[in-house]
Amino acid sequence: MYKFFAYLNRMKYINRWGLMHSNMTENIMEHSQQVAVIAHALATISNVYFDGHLDANSIAVKALFHETSEVLTGDLPTPIKYFNPEIRDAYKKLEQYSNDRLLTHLPTELADVYSDIINDVDSVEHRFVKYADKLCAYIKCLDEVKMSNSEFSKAEKTILGEIRDYHSPEVNYFVDNFIAAYKLTLDELEE
Repeated sequence: MYKFFAYLNRMKYINRWGLMHSNMTENIMEHSQQVAVIAHALATISNVYFDGHLDANSIAVKALFHETSEVLTGDLPTPIKYFNPEIRDAYKKLEQYSNDRLLTHLPTELADVYSDIINDVDSVEHRFVKYADKLCAYIKCLDEVKMSNSEFSKAEKTILGEIRDYHSPEVNYFVDNFIAAYKLTLDELEE
């Protein structure tokens, strides 16, 4: 009996944003789907507008699996995860340990395939997943602020600054052309 996919099914029980009051809960399964959609969009934007040669489908798959380790570790809030270099490095080791442990719950042939997906931390594809992950954090802030939750006001500004600091034409294109629509109500979207 192999348990890998049963573990992944538990992503729906792990909530994000643990240190902040949220009007809407968000679990890592929902988050991973949103990151996959936006990572795919960023790769497609790169290919269509910036002469990129990315595999948008591969990037979307890596995004779907980018929080895999958290089924064993839980979601450690970003301010804690990056508090200092020692904690950051220790958490990266914990994530690697968690991913390696999860891979033991697959047949060897499948573990080899999924290892390439969940352990990618250095490729261009991984960078696009990170861009999408940050954009999703920003969108979460927009959603919360739209619902009058001032808890996310500072994070909204901070995260937008981090996004602009990427100096990524794909990310800038997404922000300039798609982000404003996230601020609209359903009726406004329908206009």
